[in-house]
Amino acid sequence: MLEHDVIIVGGGLAGCRAAVEIARTDPSLKVAVVAKTHPIRSHSVAAQGGMASSLQNVDPEDSWKAHAFDTVKGSDYLADQDAVEILTREAPGVVIDLEHMGVLFSRLPDGRIAQRAFGGHSHRRTCYAADKTGHAILHELVNNLRRCGVHIYQEWYVTRLILEEGQAKGVVMYRLLDGQIEVVRAKAVMFATGGYGRVYNTTSNDYASTGDGLAMTALAGLPLEDMEFVQFHPTGLYPVGVLISEAVRGEGAYLINSEGDRFMANYAPSRMELAPRDITSRSISIEIRAGRGINVDGSAGGPFIYLDLRHMGREKIMSKIPFAWEEAHRLLGIDAVNQPMPVRPTVHYSMGGIPTNVSGQVRSSPEGLVDGFFAAGEAACVSVHGANRLGSNSLLECVVYGKVTGATIAQFVQNRKLPAVDEQRYITEAKEQIQALVERPGKYRINQVRQQYQDTMTEYCGVFRSAELMQEGLTKLDELERQYEEVYLDDKGKLWNTEIVEALELRSLIIVGKMILTSALNRQESRGAHSREDFTERDDGNFLKHTMAYYSPAGIDLAYMPVAITMFEPQERKY
Repeated sequence: MLEHDVIIVGGGLAGCRAAVEIARTDPSLKVAVVAKTHPIRSHSVAAQGGMASSLQNVDPEDSWKAHAFDTVKGSDYLADQDAVEILTREAPGVVIDLEHMGVLFSRLPDGRIAQRAFGGHSHRRTCYAADKTGHAILHELVNNLRRCGVHIYQEWYVTRLILEEGQAKGVVMYRLLDGQIEVVRAKAVMFATGGYGRVYNTTSNDYASTGDGLAMTALAGLPLEDMEFVQFHPTGLYPVGVLISEAVRGEGAYLINSEGDRFMANYAPSRMELAPRDITSRSISIEIRAGRGINVDGSAGGPFIYLDLRHMGREKIMSKIPFAWEEAHRLLGIDAVNQPMPVRPTVHYSMGGIPTNVSGQVRSSPEGLVDGFFAAGEAACVSVHGANRLGSNSLLECVVYGKVTGATIAQFVQNRKLPAVDEQRYITEAKEQIQALVERPGKYRINQVRQQYQDTMTEYCGVFRSAELMQEGLTKLDELERQYEEVYLDDKGKLWNTEIVEALELRSLIIVGKMILTSALNRQESRGAHSREDFTERDDGNFLKHTMAYYSPAGIDLAYMPVAITMFEPQERKY
């Protein structure tokens, strides 16, 4: 049996930042990171636009409190304000710390870190590295892991959280290379497994974003929080779904409909293209529904609108947002200097996740905590984003709460013994599970069931929702869950059998999707990214609270938890 003081599942920003913090705090601790890809291929590298922080380099009027207010207002007042205070107070310090680690931020002419405007923020506070910010940060953090002696298990897929008597004791993992199964026991387990965009058919997320950490947490009998809040990013490149960063609008691009109008003037006149993402995505969807979308031949009534950069000029485009230009050129052959880009909303981010307190400890219920289990980043829900995340707050959350959680873990494991784990039992169960998958006669291919599942989630739980629609969606998901039991694998071998991982990931998607849809059906209001056509108003009287969803094969049970309101009283959200 493998042993570490701390095992961190996930090699992205939150996991790496936590590992660095633990190693810095106590270099004698044995820390390991497990990642199903190589860590620098984690989805964090795809984060483009930047990281919010009230550094005051560009806007001396900015402050952590202004950043906190923007975040809470952006969240439609569902964010926990004690968590938001930590996020925004810590922001300047973590940016400077990253710079000292070697992160190459873009600069002002006088050498200070540059800051740009971003949707929903009242000041120019987003620090960036051109439009490749996540890439710049993650590469430095992974370098620091090596320097700190953190052990990396790359291309291992974690199949199970070992949770006994309310204590997290380790994980079971499967090596893609040769099918080897190992049990790792540890004094503390941290999940930083990222989001679940692949539950939907069009997403900015990579193929690895299948919600595995969330599904394992749910299967262990623990709740997931606020799963109904799924962020659609307004500008996914049509038809591929790849993200065109909000940085493009931050630098001055326009959104225009088939009539050539900058239609955001009708929806958020004070912020225009830099309104929060939920409002901008809904506005685009309404324009398309009203027949003011655009077709490939440029005629009206099509499925997308234009993101127009032409007035910005070649020099600005190539220096500030080169990656966005490259993506449109590589994927669609469009030269954004002279042609507008076709865009429409694409699934982007999970506001909900594994519920934690502000120290990163996972909750077992609205009141209880799990011994030895921690989470941070997009997989977690400390709820700094509430019902809608502001752009450039996600990299910040990963780094701030990665650091905070790492510091908590470093203290937690002092003077603790390694837990007792029955290794053979877990290895036998994992082998049986995989053997059953490989030998199943079945009648459906993985891809067939997965595609139908993603299409169902997109159709029945999208930008706009209603009870009738979601109820029908749940019925279809139940049918697809039954089909999953009849999936067969072509590859029966052990060496680099990607079908086994795909089958396990599909199980994760099915669990997460059901929890999203059930939580959404029961929230009878519109708030942030959760927009209902049958309950069009926000209802603070009944729903100013967090959803806690518990999974079981028999069905999903829901409980609720109060929102922490410490600074700002909820008010109407206008831009």
